[in-house]
Order: sequence, then structure tokens, then C-alpha cells
Amino acid sequence: MKLNKYIDHTLLKPEATEEQISNLCKEAIKYDFASVCVNPTHVKLCAKLLKESDVKVCTVIGFPLGANTSAVKAFETKDAIANGAQEVDMVINIGALKEKNYDLVKEDIKAVYDAANHTLVKVIFENCLLTKEEIVKACEICMEVGVDYVKTSTGFNKSGATFEDVKLMADTVKGKCKVKAAGGVRTYDDAIKMVNECHASRIGTSAGVTIVDGEHD
Repeated sequence: MKLNKYIDHTLLKPEATEEQISNLCKEAIKYDFASVCVNPTHVKLCAKLLKESDVKVCTVIGFPLGANTSAVKAFETKDAIANGAQEVDMVINIGALKEKNYDLVKEDIKAVYDAANHTLVKVIFENCLLTKEEIVKACEICMEVGVDYVKTSTGFNKSGATFEDVKLMADTVKGKCKVKAAGGVRTYDDAIKMVNECHASRIGTSAGVTIVDGEHD
């Protein structure tokens, strides 16, 4: 099974240089990945480098804590799209979800969804901080708003995607949203299991080259 178009080729480290981002784009073109996922400051460069390819430019909003106000997340979304972003991955207000302030969680997601104005939106939960019930509730809120994807993790907290959580999310959204597994998926076998058994539609990873090369091992 070819995995290249499942992969968001990711470099979100704060110390990433333009040279490293340029190399990320070159790899994404070579391997024909779904997208590169970078911080907003690198969106314009990626849009320039990828304009002749079908690799999308994905960026992150309210990253990695999700603790910005909704207004800031909405502005960040519009700015990123103006700079060339074609997909946005936003972090939810995690504290609001924990305290069951579901209206705020929904309004926060909707602010980004509305600002994106039909640009593809993925919503990051940070599952390692959530109970199973909270993951399900976050999925339900995302379905209400109508976002494109629910996503497991930022990759910047205690742990990333687990098979159990990805399957739970897929079982909850039942195709109304797609599922992105992000954080800790580093081998071909793990990626295949995420797609075939847990029903992930996208894999966010900095190990995309290793994963795709693993198809031929």
C-alpha cells in the first residue's frame, strides 16, 4: 500500500531554519506527500517552493497550547491563508474542554472554521491530556461545527497518537470528519496499522521519508 498521500510531512520545531524548511519541501515534492506542515512563519516560503507541485501547504493555529483567544486564532488563520496556507491545524481550548465549557470549545473551533472560509480545517485535541469521554465529546463538537478532520496531538506534549485513540475517534465521527494521527508514528508498520485498522486518513509525522522508504524494505 502506498502511504505517501496520507502523510503531512512535518517540521514544527521552533529552531527550524529556512534551509531545513526548503529541504522539507524538496522531500515532499520527491515523495509526493499530501502536504508539508510548518509553523506560520514559514508558510509563504513553502507556498513559493511548492507552487508547481500538488503538495499542499499546511500550518498550525494556536499552536501548541491552544490557549490563545478565539479572535487571535481567527486572525492567525486569515493571515496564514493570505500567505498561502491551504490547510490549517488548530489546537482546541483544552482547559475549556476539561471544565466542560463546551460552548467556548465550540465557539473557538467555529471562529477558526469561519475564518478559514472553506480552507480545510483540522482540529487538534491533545489526547494525552484528555479522558476517553473528553475525546468523544471533542469529536462530537467538531462534527457539529463541520470541520474536515479531528487530530490526535500536537507532538509537543507527553505523548502522541495511539492506536486506541485513533480508532476511538474514527468510531465516534463515523465518517462525518476524517481522522489525523499525529505524534509518534515513525515506521511503515505503524502507519499502515493507523490507516488500515484504526481508519486514519492522514498521518502527521516528521518521519515521512523513513515511513515511505519502509514500504520497500
